[in-house]
Amino acid sequence: MPNHLTVGGFVTLSEPMRFSPHFLDEIRGRLSVSQVVSRSVSLKKKGREWVGLSPFKTEKTPSFYVNDQKGFYHCFASGEHGDIFTFLMKTEGLQFPEAVERLAQDAGVPMPKPDVREEAREDERQRHYRLLEIAAAFFEESLAGGFGVEARRYLDKRGVRRETRAKFRLGYAPNSRSAMKEHLAKAGFTVPEMILTGMLIGGDDIPTPYDRFRDRVMFPIADMKGRIIAFGGRALDANAPAKYLNSPETPLFHKGHNLYNGHQARGASHSKGRIVVVEGYMDVVALSEAGFNEAVAPLGTALTEPQVQLLWRMANEPILCFDGDSAGRKAAHRAVDTALPLLKPGTSLSFAFLPDGLDPDDLVRQQGAAAIEHVFARAKPLVEVLFEREWAAGDWSTPERRARLEQQIRELTGKIGDQGVRGHYERDLRGRLWAAWGGRQGSDVGRFKPEQGRRAGQGGSRWQPPGGAGKRGGAGRNPQALPQQRANASASLKNSRLVAAGGAEPPYREALLVAAMMNHPELIEEHAEEVAGLAFSSPALTKLRDALLSLQAHENFLDTATLRTQLSKLGVGGIVDLVDRSITHRCDKFAEPNSDRAEVDAGWRHALGLHERQSGLRRSLEVAERAWHEDRSEEAFARICEIKRQLEHMSADDQQGFEESRRA
Repeated sequence: MPNHLTVGGFVTLSEPMRFSPHFLDEIRGRLSVSQVVSRSVSLKKKGREWVGLSPFKTEKTPSFYVNDQKGFYHCFASGEHGDIFTFLMKTEGLQFPEAVERLAQDAGVPMPKPDVREEAREDERQRHYRLLEIAAAFFEESLAGGFGVEARRYLDKRGVRRETRAKFRLGYAPNSRSAMKEHLAKAGFTVPEMILTGMLIGGDDIPTPYDRFRDRVMFPIADMKGRIIAFGGRALDANAPAKYLNSPETPLFHKGHNLYNGHQARGASHSKGRIVVVEGYMDVVALSEAGFNEAVAPLGTALTEPQVQLLWRMANEPILCFDGDSAGRKAAHRAVDTALPLLKPGTSLSFAFLPDGLDPDDLVRQQGAAAIEHVFARAKPLVEVLFEREWAAGDWSTPERRARLEQQIRELTGKIGDQGVRGHYERDLRGRLWAAWGGRQGSDVGRFKPEQGRRAGQGGSRWQPPGGAGKRGGAGRNPQALPQQRANASASLKNSRLVAAGGAEPPYREALLVAAMMNHPELIEEHAEEVAGLAFSSPALTKLRDALLSLQAHENFLDTATLRTQLSKLGVGGIVDLVDRSITHRCDKFAEPNSDRAEVDAGWRHALGLHERQSGLRRSLEVAERAWHEDRSEEAFARICEIKRQLEHMSADDQQGFEESRRA
């Protein structure tokens, strides 16, 4: 008798049951569909899916799609559809147990030992699911009833609408030691079952087990299938020992392997192409009300490796949103250390920091959804947060200390398991050190950082910025007294075509990159990840870049003429005209329509590298300016001066090339 059924292309179980749903879910959680399929089918990224030639039918045009977020493949040519188990059964002729054994080995999941009691254990898990579902319904009824007046008042004060309460199944645990116990007993559950699922507190030293959650607003926690597996409770009594209380670890609930709202955020993350991680339950609820349904939260712990892997199943670069204070920075740094060994090509984390003193719930209610979107748009890549942490951790004023910093960075990059990613991190961080130290190994510029707690003029030798800034009357004499002088760029920097931002004409190099993409659309397809990650200072170019990516994701091939026609239909034709007007000289021939392919590739890489360096300097300038605002120290002021010097140097080179091309 078979031990599986195939329903809609997906493998399910029937009697007799050899593999539990929990075991199969564990394999699915560790292996993406594209990872399994790509061993026999050449896949190419297309938007948020993978596409390739059908393994089931001979074809010349790809019609085989893989969706990792939803966990399936679909072949439009043959109609085949299924998951990783189905794929091996269909393509290699394996029986279901053989496919499971193969994939379990690939995923590193031990095969279950033959056990006649497994069926009984599965029955026990199903009883636990039913118990927790009944508990959730009880909390919901309590919130709506007479005992839930204060809880409803609290939610009203926090601005949580009725429909949102229903969406998240919010509830109330009555202020009673036995209300839940009595309710579950009437439903046929035993006290040991209530203790095992975390609903009661019991033990050898507790003669009478009692309700774990009392007088709390309740947040049901579901697994990725939407089944209730635990609860979180927010105390209404200000004097309660714990403001938030979660269920303990149980056979169903392992807090380091789950995310609050993960089951609902998965669909939203697929449509939006992103997932956002915030700290608490109320942050998730508030963001959902503001339209950010892709928000999740860890469950009272720092982000764990299984949670990172779970996030990557929903988006390639999750945004971790932290408070802007020291605690938020420390939490971000812990996440960096957790993710570093796990990094793979195309998967990472980005970090968004909130204004000091505000959490997402506060910000969205005070300033609206646009303020939150602005925070997300300014998210920093992992490599930048890593560098900022290491740079801020010491005084690099001597060769020995600088060597130590380089050693620390080598040790950190050495933790990255993927060789390709590790190599890119090594090159990126070397470049940041080179820029931070003034672009030359012997330079004093940008190297100096005071001892922790020391401020300018508080004893010890005082370093003076180069170029006479430390002379009598110079800007470096007392940077604390010169906020306006610090904040303003020179006239040449302001007027530079390279670093102009926000005006009618976009920065030249940014316009050049976009022009190259429009004249050579193959660049968009071949460098989609780099194009998507381009940081433009011009909002107009960002909008045009997004339109280019969208068109490329939905069209098999676009020539230049068709591309421009489609861009006009999308309403960005005016920006295209702006780019054309910005390219007023022809020294960068690679961007012209008739350039040969080798010239295009070389020119693109060169322009992209210069743009990334300039963007990095701008980000470093923002960091330096924030540091100056915090401590008004000379080293922070000197850092600002040096970064601006480098930006002006790049601007001068760019302007010189422009003038030479005009004379030519």
